[in-house]
Amino acid sequence: MPSKLKEFILDLLFPKFCLNCRKEGTYLCVDCAELLEITGFHQPAHLASLADLYFAVNYQNPLVQNLIKNFKYEPFVKELSQTIASLIIKHFQLMDNRPAFHPAINVNNQANFAFIPVPLHRSRLKWRGFNQAEEICKNLAEFFQLPVINHCLIRIKKTSPQTELTGSARKENIKNAFSVKNKELIKNKNIILVDDVYTTGATLQECSRVLKQAGAQKVIGLVFARD
Repeated sequence: MPSKLKEFILDLLFPKFCLNCRKEGTYLCVDCAELLEITGFHQPAHLASLADLYFAVNYQNPLVQNLIKNFKYEPFVKELSQTIASLIIKHFQLMDNRPAFHPAINVNNQANFAFIPVPLHRSRLKWRGFNQAEEICKNLAEFFQLPVINHCLIRIKKTSPQTELTGSARKENIKNAFSVKNKELIKNKNIILVDDVYTTGATLQECSRVLKQAGAQKVIGLVFARD
């Protein structure tokens, strides 16, 4: 069955509603999208192994929290990855100084960039059915015209949810939780590390540390929301 026909039938049987106002049509209607303040800037990460941090919205916005809740937790609205990716792209379109990996600057990927999603432990992946960071990457890859390197950065330790911890406990929880398979895939590459939310930075810092040790030239953080 052609994908467009399949999508039409699914929309007919299971119509989408705005997660904020319940208007039928999309998970985030145009009017409610206007309630989001998309940032047009980025800031240094101030983490030893992470060069920069880009984020589109503030996590404290209740609408942002609602989008992420429906994306990551039951009923697991996987299609929200498209909405979230479009908001991230808008963030870059608003920037005065576009980054080196922007397609208008990085023609034919001369700067050797690639996306890598923050991985889930296999038990969490089985529970959710998909990796939310990987789904965001898939949607960003088309706009940025960059490859996604999957299953290279892996989570080797099952950890407690970071949302249940604070401060130093998050760093200890995530310590040595990641490893890199097939280091040749990232050797001397500039990695754009993608996740949904940045809070203390413990997860991105640990991932970027492992990636740098494995040979990545540079690691840049890219998230949908920052707390």
